Formats: sequence, C-alpha cells, structure tokens
Amino acid sequence: MKKLFVIVLLFSVQFGYAQLFAGDKIINNQNFDQQRWSWGYYLGFNTYDFKFTYNDEIAPNGNDLIIEKTLGFNVGLVGNLKLNNNLDLRLEPGVTFNTRNFRPPYTQDIEEVNATYVHIPLLLKFSADRNNNFKPFIVGGLSTSINLSSNENNPDVSTRLRTNNYHYEVGFGIDLYLYYFKFSPSIRGVFTINNEMVATKFPAVDAMRSQAVFLNFTFQ
Repeated sequence: MKKLFVIVLLFSVQFGYAQLFAGDKIINNQNFDQQRWSWGYYLGFNTYDFKFTYNDEIAPNGNDLIIEKTLGFNVGLVGNLKLNNNLDLRLEPGVTFNTRNFRPPYTQDIEEVNATYVHIPLLLKFSADRNNNFKPFIVGGLSTSINLSSNENNPDVSTRLRTNNYHYEVGFGIDLYLYYFKFSPSIRGVFTINNEMVATKFPAVDAMRSQAVFLNFTFQ
C-alpha cells in the first residue's frame, strides 16, 4: 500500500510540475467543470484495520490483539453534482473486498475475518481553483456499508460482525485533466462509528471498529 501511494504521489507531482512550469500550456477538457452533473467510476485498493475496545475488568491494562492486514480491492461508480466552482456533492457507491486476521500476542490462535462491503459514501469535495490541468482537493463526509460476509445471525461462527455499519471519511487528492477524461488519484481514511462486533471468542474485547485506508483512481 505504501509503495502504491508513493508511485501515485510521484506521478501526480511530476504531472503537476509539468503543468505549472511547462513553456507551452495546452488546456485539456477546459469546459469539464461547467457541467452541472458528471459521472464516472473508480478502481482502487484498500487496507483494513481494527480498533478494539477492551473490558477493563478482564483486561485492565489492555490486551492488544495483533492485526495481520492484507491488501484489498475497491470498485464503484461516481455521481457528481456541482454546487459552485469549488464545491461538489458526490455519491460514490461501490464494493470493497478485504481479509483481516487477528490473534493474541505470542499465540497462533488466529481469527480470520473476510469482508465484502457494499460501501455507499455521500461526500463533499472542496477544490482549489484550477491551474492549467491540475486541481488539488480535499473530501469528507459520511457513509454506510452493508457487510455481505457478516454472519451476524450465525451462532456457529466465533467472530460475527454486524451487517449494517456507519462511518465518517476524510481524504485528499488531485484532479488531473487529460485529453479525453479527468483522472483523479486520491487517498482517504474511513472510520467506523458504531460497534461492529456481535460476538467474538476473545472475552477481553468489548467492541470492534474498522479503520481503513482507500487508494482510489477515479475516471470521469
């Protein structure tokens, strides 16, 4: 994940430098941001973590479980409503896939959590003024997700997570105006608000909340 982020950052900086300081400037898609509505799709990667809340009576000093994270995949659609020159309202429904393993220290008692989320964020995008073919932005908002792998009502599964969850999100990115389309790499943090845990075999854990990082590549 870190290597991918570095590659995207270097590409964006190089592109931005060329746009800001090149001698001959060609403005691509100069009327793109005049559209009231615009559409697109995104592909990307994710990494999910857990934040645990521990029972003070069972584990008064905490009992941090070790998380083994993997690289997951995102795919979805984008609907964008222009509110003014620097503010957009975005709906980005999609699907994310990820696997997490966690275990107590010094043991191999691993608990595997596979998750497929239908992820539906409603976001506000705050953009700087466009400079040639380059425009940075920040984004934030709320989202809901449906965990298709939750096993919420299956008593035979030791760790069960809720089907419906709620999150807040914040991130940043760059709009790059290419000849045929707008390309927007972005990185975003996703933080679960509610307790996702229905049950777990680790009695010291009172609550589990997901924390994720999304690296998305949007095409409009």
